[in-house]
Amino acid sequence: MTPRLILGSGSPRRLELLAHLGVTPDAVRPPDIDETPGPAEQPRPYCARIARQKVLAVEADATDIVLCADTTVALGRRILGKPADAGQAAEYLLSLSGRRHRVITSVALRCGTRVWQKDVESAVRMKRLSDEELNAYLATGDWAGKAGAYGIQGAAGAFIPWISGSFTAIVGLPLAETAGLLQAAGYPLYRAAS
Repeated sequence: MTPRLILGSGSPRRLELLAHLGVTPDAVRPPDIDETPGPAEQPRPYCARIARQKVLAVEADATDIVLCADTTVALGRRILGKPADAGQAAEYLLSLSGRRHRVITSVALRCGTRVWQKDVESAVRMKRLSDEELNAYLATGDWAGKAGAYGIQGAAGAFIPWISGSFTAIVGLPLAETAGLLQAAGYPLYRAAS
């Protein structure tokens, strides 16, 4: 019997990325946790902690597989989360403009009491933004709900001339690593239809 898969995320991007693997979750249950970084918490440990807290917070039966992820944009040691408003989005984008930064996505799976987890770090360079580009992008509202105030898969992709790492991790769910974790947890990927 195939275990039920529960996606612990409200992100339409993660749902879409899972579909690329031919996976449709049996349920979607976004967890409600405090995502505030701890004092002096570094970006990668922060991202891993949040993904783990999310996967542990989702209610599920012992045989269900729960999948959660967290994506963090890091500029040096600074964590750029989801902006609260357009002013904070502008601040984030101006700080990223013309610079390289890191995007860390941590994926966590749980089945019963067992947890599997993988972190993927990618490097991204954003071009120097003109005032016109910045203001036009802010006016779209596309920055809302996105770590670092941008989504590479949308209009802001025009601001990103270079990445090193996983494009799908930057979007929010590294497919190669997620597929490996699903298989490790016993989810039947790539099974021929009977």
